[in-house]
Amino acid sequence: MKAAEVPGFLGAQRQAFRDGFSDIAQGLQRLSMAFFFAWGDTKARYRRSVLGPFWMVLSTAVSVAGLGFLWSMLLKDDPIKLVPSLTVGLVVWQFISGCILEAPTVFSRNAHFIRNIKIPFFIFPMQLVMRQLINFGHNAVVVLVVVIYFAPTLHLNQLLVIPGLLLVLGNLCWIIVLIAMLGSRFRDFEQIIGAVMPLMFFLSPVIYRPSQLSFGQQIVWLNPFSYFITLIRDPISGNVPPIFVYQVAIVALLVGTVFTVYQFGKQRKNISFWV
Repeated sequence: MKAAEVPGFLGAQRQAFRDGFSDIAQGLQRLSMAFFFAWGDTKARYRRSVLGPFWMVLSTAVSVAGLGFLWSMLLKDDPIKLVPSLTVGLVVWQFISGCILEAPTVFSRNAHFIRNIKIPFFIFPMQLVMRQLINFGHNAVVVLVVVIYFAPTLHLNQLLVIPGLLLVLGNLCWIIVLIAMLGSRFRDFEQIIGAVMPLMFFLSPVIYRPSQLSFGQQIVWLNPFSYFITLIRDPISGNVPPIFVYQVAIVALLVGTVFTVYQFGKQRKNISFWV
């Protein structure tokens, strides 16, 4: 690269970052709009239903009861320890997988807005996060009941669930934006994600805990979802997550956000053509 071309190249990179940050900042200023869209999606899904979103709560409760009974026998584990761990792991997994599975179609589902209205594109990933948070809030009822029934003792460590949840949300935001761009550009990406996620369920410590594995614990920590589940489940159980879990989550948040903001700003003008 010639010396005269360097300023132009660096200027293009800075402009990409500025465009990405500008769209995200405008989207964050319109969080109420994203919540309005998410709440409307939830109401539309359960319109004219007797229980409404609590069908989701009932489904989660049945899954916890069935899996808790089955896996306590298969793993020969104490239900008092297994059921709360399983409940939190399952609810967190439903939240994570819901975000990941829908991420490839975030922009294409909102193509009519993107093509016709001047609106921050970041609103649509936030709409997905908000909708999954609403579902997560409903399923949290099951977690609350199970934790109170099996482990009523309160610990200060449980307050760590707040920074843990914030770290998970921060990482999911950049992951969703990145997957949404890939899904808009490559329509087969949705099918790839759909094929991979069931496998990731068994590779993630949803049903089991990493400490229960006599071998292969290192493989579990190669799975990024293991960190997300641990950040929320361990504090609820009254335990402090390992320090390396926080370190990996923070590094992933910083590196992933910088990379995604750059790519988002660079490719933003192409999204309206891809969808």
